[in-house]
Parts: sequence; C-alpha cells; structure tokens
Amino acid sequence: MSTLLNAREIRELADDLGLRPTKQRGQNFVIDPNTVRMIVDAAALPEAGTVAEVGPGLGSLTLGLLEAGHRVIAVEIDDLLAARLPRTVAERCGDDAPFELVHADALRVSELPGRPQALVANLPYNVAVPVLLHFLATFESITTVLVMVQAEVADRLAAGPGSRVYGVPSVKARWYGSVARVATVGKNVFWPAPNVDSGLVRIERRPNRFDADRSQVFAVIDAAFAQRRKTLRAALAGWAHGAARAEEILTAAGIDPRARGEVLDIDDFVAIARAKETA
Repeated sequence: MSTLLNAREIRELADDLGLRPTKQRGQNFVIDPNTVRMIVDAAALPEAGTVAEVGPGLGSLTLGLLEAGHRVIAVEIDDLLAARLPRTVAERCGDDAPFELVHADALRVSELPGRPQALVANLPYNVAVPVLLHFLATFESITTVLVMVQAEVADRLAAGPGSRVYGVPSVKARWYGSVARVATVGKNVFWPAPNVDSGLVRIERRPNRFDADRSQVFAVIDAAFAQRRKTLRAALAGWAHGAARAEEILTAAGIDPRARGEVLDIDDFVAIARAKETA
C-alpha cells in the first residue's frame, strides 16, 4: 500500500464517513499524489522538521509530510474529519508515526505542541488570509510558510506596491518576511474541483525586522486601504484624528500626503506609525 491517498481512496474514505464537502468550510481535498509531493518539495523544509498543518481534511498532505520524514501537528475543526484522521495516519504510516491532532478552530488556537518550525497547508479558501496572519502572529517559532490558496489570494499576497491587487494582505504578510508566489495548481487535482486555480505562496520569516508595534502599524495599513482611492492625507484622517494631523505625521515620515496607500511598502507604513509617536 502506498503511503499517499489516490483519488479513488479519498472518495471511498468520504463515502465511509458519509462526508459531503461543504463550501462553508472551504473543503476541497487534493486527490493527486504527485501534487502532494510537489507541495512538500516546494516547502523545502529541514530534515525531520516539525510542521503545523491547518485543515488536513482526509489526510492527503498530512501523509505527504509524514512520508518525507516530518513531524506533523494537524489542526482540524471538523468533528468528523478530526475523528478519522489519526486512524488514517496509523493505517498508512504506522501507529508510531510522528503525528498529533489538535481538534480546534485554527483562528482561535493559541498553543501547539512541539514548537513547529513551518506551516504547510492547503488553506480553506474562505479563511485563508486570516488563518495565515493568525499563525504568523501567534507562533513565532514558524520561520517557513508554504500555503496553497485561491489563485487570486496568492496574487494578492505576493503583489508589490503599485500592483492593482496590492492591498492589506500584501503589506501585512511582508511585516513577517519575504513573500513569493512559487507555483500554480490546477483545479482538477481537487475534489470537489473548485471554480478557480490555486497558487502556492512561500513566506520566509525575518525575525525582529522592525522597531515598531505591530498593532499600530497594522492600524495604519487598514486605514490606508479602507478608502484606497483617497490620498493618504484623507484616508488617514480618522486614524490620526484629523486631516491636518495626518499630513503632519506623513510629512515627518517622509511620505507625500498626496500619495495613496497602494504605492507604499511595509517600511513606509512602519515609518508612518513611528512618526505618529514623535511628530
């Protein structure tokens, strides 16, 4: 028996469980073993690393990570899937496989065993960005991220200043480190097949990068893009308690008050947050 699940086995597992994948939880299961191995290879993890996985589902990627020799901490919210996954792992990888299940909402989990060094996951489309940012903020031990997300979300995360799709996720992800879109994954390797392709995004954390408070920087980012067609002087007026004060802060940060948020990089937003404290 192969370690990895194929399309027929995944459907049989679902039938045994009486499972019908739901859009509410963004359930699209990878059914192609070659795609699973490609994802694991793209993660380029250190040998025998500890990996957090969010939304393991029926176990396709979990088994691929275990096959590659990694310890997996899987976070699953679905009662049915959480109950079945340990049995699948034991059947395919043995009772002593380095695997732990955390039955919890990934958006609320605050502790994980084993201090994972990486996050590798096929993230549910409906909560991909919030989950990604929550894990980066909560688990500082995670230094490498490789996530599969909807292609549009992948483009947004990897976009740079000036891009049409550059926005809040793009900037906040760069608070933590470098961000790159590394591959496109076709919809036919999923069951059920989504309406769009997916993309792989890689993030390499750069610790202690900024001398600033994250919550204050993120508040500036949120304000700047809430009304992205406005100049920063106008968009940041509420945040700064007045347009005149916003202009004063922007000038102190070396930013043109007539510019828009979409042309600033993370360093600029950090400069604005810091200038508010001193200007």
